[in-house]
Amino acid sequence: MEHMPMKLLRLACAGALAALMIGAPDARAQDKVLKVSLSTELQVLDPIVTRINSARVFAYLVYDTLVSMDSEGSFRPQMLDRWDVSTDRLTYTFTLRDGLAWSDGTPVTSDDCIASIERWAKRDPFGGAMMDAVAELRPVDARQFVMQLRRPFAFVIEALGRPGHQIPVMMPARLARQDAAKPVSEVVGSGPFIFQKKEWRPGDVASFVPNPRYRARPEAPDGLAGGKVVKLDRVDIVSIADQTTRSNALEAGELDWLEIAPMDYVASLRANPGIVVGKPRGMDQFLAVLNVNHADPPFNNIKVRKALQAAIVQPEIVAAVGLPDDLVTPFCGSIYMCNAPASTDAGTEALKSAGTERARQLLKESGYAGEPVVIFHSRTSALLNPIGLVVAAQLRRAGFNVQVESRDSATMQQRRLQRTGWSIVPIVSNGIDLMNPLASQLVAGNCFDTAPGWYCDPKMTDLLQRYAVTSDPGEQRTLADQIQVGFHDNVNYVIAGQFAAPGAWRSSLTGVVPFSFPVFWNITRR
Repeated sequence: MEHMPMKLLRLACAGALAALMIGAPDARAQDKVLKVSLSTELQVLDPIVTRINSARVFAYLVYDTLVSMDSEGSFRPQMLDRWDVSTDRLTYTFTLRDGLAWSDGTPVTSDDCIASIERWAKRDPFGGAMMDAVAELRPVDARQFVMQLRRPFAFVIEALGRPGHQIPVMMPARLARQDAAKPVSEVVGSGPFIFQKKEWRPGDVASFVPNPRYRARPEAPDGLAGGKVVKLDRVDIVSIADQTTRSNALEAGELDWLEIAPMDYVASLRANPGIVVGKPRGMDQFLAVLNVNHADPPFNNIKVRKALQAAIVQPEIVAAVGLPDDLVTPFCGSIYMCNAPASTDAGTEALKSAGTERARQLLKESGYAGEPVVIFHSRTSALLNPIGLVVAAQLRRAGFNVQVESRDSATMQQRRLQRTGWSIVPIVSNGIDLMNPLASQLVAGNCFDTAPGWYCDPKMTDLLQRYAVTSDPGEQRTLADQIQVGFHDNVNYVIAGQFAAPGAWRSSLTGVVPFSFPVFWNITRR
């Protein structure tokens, strides 16, 4: 116990003191408190203004969405009772479920939803693409509103249900009408939990309690869809940066859940009968990519970007992550994930010939003059720490003048919003965020001012526009292939490898809902 982190020690002591003061029944009540550690610290409480994973987990605790994705990637009504589409597919009529309320007790209205959609679309490329096709959003009454399109857009429902990093969460209109570039001033949602902001200690503990006004759907939970029935009294998200400490705390029962198991500890956690380690499928795995700054030298030069692309040897990177062989894919060139429904090899020939000698030759031909290549290295992330170190070594071998700046993940995510001062930021994306090119940050941010990296290819704009209007599956597949070819030709990002990033939790937990990131409804403890 002497190695228990102080924040866990405080939580444990508080529970023990409560049990001594008010008896054994309240000691048993501790079984209904779930202690969780995320891979990135919770700092930003608005999922519209940040792409960091912790904000997404936060969002699905306290907010809800009109439409939700299930475990198979299908989209179902969530806050909506139904949607109706006209025969020309230009008019969508949305009807809210009866009796929905915000956590402050006020009713959810169609005006709230319209304002929330408009706020989200200002920040999200998929939402922006949808709103470009929208002529009007208008309320019919308190529970019903209409989206009138000026031209076809084939993915309205997918856009409203996307579980991406900038999530179309609903909030009261008075908050949704605040500046979309800044976090909202208060957290008021209609989701299954309420955030205890007064108790929040950033960098320490964030707590959530059941929302008594939440109305769960009657269906069984399935991914982000269905009934989100809360069976716990409290969820505490505990910030622990050290990977060894996190793993030890899980094995000792001081934590109940790790969003991502430390890579070096997966084998030992698997061997522990008190621990369950997840095994994510293809679309639930992660794609590591290098966010490349096209706005600043040297990567404003396409020839230098091609040399960068050639320098990245995926097997070395995925090996450094330290996962067992069954959780890694040695090579993946698909921006839609490998071993997933939308996988394709289109345009991947150059990646298959990557290596140091080819990179050196391309770098020599590019006119590169030794400008610094500044890599933001996330020292606190179990996933990004080894990736950043290997990428730096590979680029140095190829002849780049590499400067590594180590930062915590939250600071790094904020700094990459600036157009200067960095060249490469290694990041990871959930497969569920990459299934549709209109939702994928790898291509959907094309010529988008708020997309870090600021890649811009006019040909890609045309392909995305054509993809957005077709409902023919064959044409969608052809265009998706062409979009991937364009991605690699322009070197929007560089793919660094695909791997599973499994979560781990105590085997005493039941009712765990499998998905690409953790959700905390339906859970009880044996």
